[in-house]
Amino acid sequence: MPIGCLLFYYLCHEILGLILKNMRTLIATYRFLILFVLLLSAVVTSPLKAETTSEGPILIVTSYNPETRSISDNLSAFMDEYRLRGGKHTSIIESMNCKNLSEAHLWKERMADILNKYQGKNKPSLIILLGQEAWAAYISQDTEVAKKTPSICGMVSSNGLVLPGDSVDMRTWEPESKNIYTDFKDYNIVAGYVYEYNVDKNIELMRRFYPDMRHVAFISDNTYGGLSMQALVKKEMKKYPDLETIWLDGRTESFMEVSERMRHLPKNTCVLLGTWRVDCTESYVIGNTTYMLRDANPTLPVFTIASVGLGHWALGGFIPQYHLVGKDIGIVAYDFLDKGDEHGVDLVNIPGNYTFDVKRLHEFKLDSLNLPQEAVLINKTPSFYEQYKYWVIGVVSAFMFLIACFLIAVYYIIRINHLKRNLEISGEELLVAKEKAEEANRLKTAFLANMSHEIRTPLNAIVGFSSVLVSDDATHEEKAQYCDIIQKNSDLLLHLINDILDISRMESGRIKFVWEECNVVGLCQTALSTAEYARRTDAMFQFETPVESLVIKTDVQRLQQVLINLLSNAAKFTPAGSIKLSFFIDKQNNQLQFSVTDTGCGIPADKCDKVFERFEKLNEYSQGTGLGLAISRLIVEKLGGKIWVDKNYVEGARFVFTHPLS
Repeated sequence: MPIGCLLFYYLCHEILGLILKNMRTLIATYRFLILFVLLLSAVVTSPLKAETTSEGPILIVTSYNPETRSISDNLSAFMDEYRLRGGKHTSIIESMNCKNLSEAHLWKERMADILNKYQGKNKPSLIILLGQEAWAAYISQDTEVAKKTPSICGMVSSNGLVLPGDSVDMRTWEPESKNIYTDFKDYNIVAGYVYEYNVDKNIELMRRFYPDMRHVAFISDNTYGGLSMQALVKKEMKKYPDLETIWLDGRTESFMEVSERMRHLPKNTCVLLGTWRVDCTESYVIGNTTYMLRDANPTLPVFTIASVGLGHWALGGFIPQYHLVGKDIGIVAYDFLDKGDEHGVDLVNIPGNYTFDVKRLHEFKLDSLNLPQEAVLINKTPSFYEQYKYWVIGVVSAFMFLIACFLIAVYYIIRINHLKRNLEISGEELLVAKEKAEEANRLKTAFLANMSHEIRTPLNAIVGFSSVLVSDDATHEEKAQYCDIIQKNSDLLLHLINDILDISRMESGRIKFVWEECNVVGLCQTALSTAEYARRTDAMFQFETPVESLVIKTDVQRLQQVLINLLSNAAKFTPAGSIKLSFFIDKQNNQLQFSVTDTGCGIPADKCDKVFERFEKLNEYSQGTGLGLAISRLIVEKLGGKIWVDKNYVEGARFVFTHPLS
C-alpha cells in the first residue's frame, strides 16, 4: 500500500509537468491517468478479495453487561463446550451495554463501531450475537461486513425490528415486525436458536376459555422486547377483525396510568401480557409491580405470551421454553469452523408449550375445562407423599434402624453368652486364650459389620445367577443378561478387594510412588472423561482451568485415582445438575488447589471430617465400600498435600485438595 501511494504521487507529478510543458498532450495524459488509477485500485483492493476468515477470531457481541446472569451463563456454557471439543479459534467478547429504549438509535452506531474495530487480520471468522438488542443492531447494518460474515444468533425471538435513525421519536414509533426466516435472506445467518411468540395459539386459547371475548388488551413496556412484541401482535391481530385491541403501552404510560386504565376496561375483555419492566419514566420497576397491576382489577382474566406474570397473575399461555443455548452454540460453532460442516447447521426454532397456573384456574373456576395435551402445570397441589416425603422417609428409616439394632443386639447377646459359658469352663488356663479370642472377635465383628453386606451382595448375585446359567430353562438372551450381571458383580467384588489391598499397602508403607512429569490439564480431562464415560448420573460434567497447559512432577496414576474417586463419588450423589472439576495455582503457597464441586444432596457439617474415615458411609443403602475417600486422603498426604470438605459451600458438596507445585 505505501509503495502504491508513492508510485501514484510520482506519476501525478510527472503528469502535471507534462501539462505545463505541452497542453496538447492533456487528453493523452488524462487517459493514462485513468488507466493507472484503475490498475492501482486493483492492486490495492486485491488483498481484500484474497483475504479469508478461516483463521480469524470468534466475535461475540452481547446486548448487556457480561455480569448479567443469563448472558454470563450462556457465555460460560459456550466457552466450556467449544474448548472441550477442541476448538482452535480465539473468542473476543464485546458488550453493547444497551440500557433504555430511548437510546435505540445509538445501538446501530455502537454495532458499527464494533464491526469496524475488527477488520483486516482481526476480521472475525464468525460473529455470535446474544440478546435481542444486539441482534436488532446487527440486522440494521447495511454493510458488506454484516451481510457477508457468517453469524449465529442466540437469546433472540423470531420477530425483530430494524432500528430507526435518531430523528424518530421512540414513544410514537410504529415499527414493522420482521421475521428472521423470511426478511433477512441477504444476511449470512448460518445458525441460531430463536424463540417464537405465537399470537395465534394464545388468541385461540383465550377464546377457548372465554368464547364471548370481544376485546384484547395487550400490555407491553418501554423496552425493545416490549416494542418488538407489540409490533408482532399488531401484525397478527389483523387476522381477527372481530376483536378490538386495546394497547397498554409502557412507552407513553406510567405504571399508575396503566393501573388506572385496567380498572376501566370494558366487559368481555381479556388481557394478553407481553412484558413489564420499564414504564415511560425509564425506571426499572420492582418485581412485585405485577402484583399491583393484578390487584387493580382482580377479576380480569390475564394470559401471557412470554411467561411474565406466571405463578401469581396470569392464568396461563403458550410460551417459549426458555433455556440456555450457549452449549448448543458452542457445538454449532465447532462444527462450522473447525470441522467445516456447513450443512449440519441451521436456524433452530425453540419450541413452545402451554403452561397454566392451577391455582389461578381454580380461582376463576376454569379448572374443569379440558386443557391442551402435554400442558405444563404450576402451583399444583402436591400429593400426600410429596407433602410428607421426608416424614415418610424418616419414619421408614427409623423403623429399619430399630430392626437392625434389635438384630445386632440379639446377635451380640447370644454371642457374649456363649463366650461367657466357654470362659467359665476353661477358667484360669484359658485366660490368655480368652483375651486373644475377644480381640479377634472384636476385629472380626467390626470387619464383618462393615464388609458383610458389600461382599455378600455381589457373591449372592454371582452364585445365584451362575446356578441359573447352567440350567437349560433359560433362553440365550436371558443367559447373556445373567452373564452381564455376573460380570458387573465380579467387577464390584474385585474393586472392593483392590480397595482393601490398597489401603493395607499404603498404611504398611509397601506401596511405592513413581514421580514423573505430567500435564495437569490433560490429566484432569482424562479423569473427567473416565468419570463421564461411566455415566451413572444425568448431571453435566464441567472442567475449569486457568491455563491451557501446566507440567508438574507427581505420581500420575495415583493423582488420577484421586480425581476419579472424587468425580465418581460426586456422580453417585448428584442425579442431576452439574459436577465441576477445577484447579487454580496458589503461587504464594507454591501449590495447586484442586476442587470437585457438585449440586447433589450435600454433606452435613458434622460429617465433613468423618467421611474420610474407613468404612464411613453417609447413606448405608448406597453402593460402595466407604473406602474411596479414605484411600484418597492417604494418597494426597503421600503426595504432600491435604484434602478436606468445603463447609462454606451449601449448594451441594465440594471436595478440595492441594498438591505441591514442586
